[in-house]
Amino acid sequence: MRPPAYQLLADELRADITSGRLQPGERLPPEPELCVKTGVSRSTVREALRLLASQHLIVTTRGVTGGSFVAHPDAEQLADGLAAGFTLLTNSADVDLADLLELRRALEVPAAGLAAARRTEEHLIEIRGALFDPDLDDFETKMAAHAAFHMAVAKATGNPLFELVVRPLYHAQFGADVTANLPADYWTRIDADHRAMIDCITARDVESARRTASSHLDYVGSSTRERQIMPQYGG
Repeated sequence: MRPPAYQLLADELRADITSGRLQPGERLPPEPELCVKTGVSRSTVREALRLLASQHLIVTTRGVTGGSFVAHPDAEQLADGLAAGFTLLTNSADVDLADLLELRRALEVPAAGLAAARRTEEHLIEIRGALFDPDLDDFETKMAAHAAFHMAVAKATGNPLFELVVRPLYHAQFGADVTANLPADYWTRIDADHRAMIDCITARDVESARRTASSHLDYVGSSTRERQIMPQYGG
């Protein structure tokens, strides 16, 4: 079945954007010009532009100088789309706990080392700001803090691709019951690991940062695998 005309136009414009033929900040042709060029109606053009805007690929403004412009890449916005994909996969039979832990290890161990090598004082402030109190904070606060911690470490790598890929791990929604059966000292150990990573990153000790991150994930994996809880929760 042939896709609708607006989808075909959106695909064509998306290809121009993702290939670099249209650069961030560059203005797309006006709607009347797109109509003539593609042979579709103005309503079809507008539907295609709405679709691209919903995917954070373009920004449309009004007024005399308005129009549709290629959006500047933003890791947080782009990660929203990836989070939906992570949710679908992790709630399917195709992805298990070992797969998720393997991905975390592939991302977070090198990220800790890069953060130690490249962090700024501003990065350290953000990472430290993501600490929590394992005894006083409630479950939701600890969950939000641990997500902020790992995203801050990814940001400290100075490589926006790490931030883009790590963010969906902590924004996706999963069906597992994450409140049950965790070890009694689980959050105390998670907090201690986070603080140890901060010490390594502060000291610019790349190898120790990597080892600490790896040991941290070993603990998360052993604690969650035994209890069948998603390993990206907590830690």
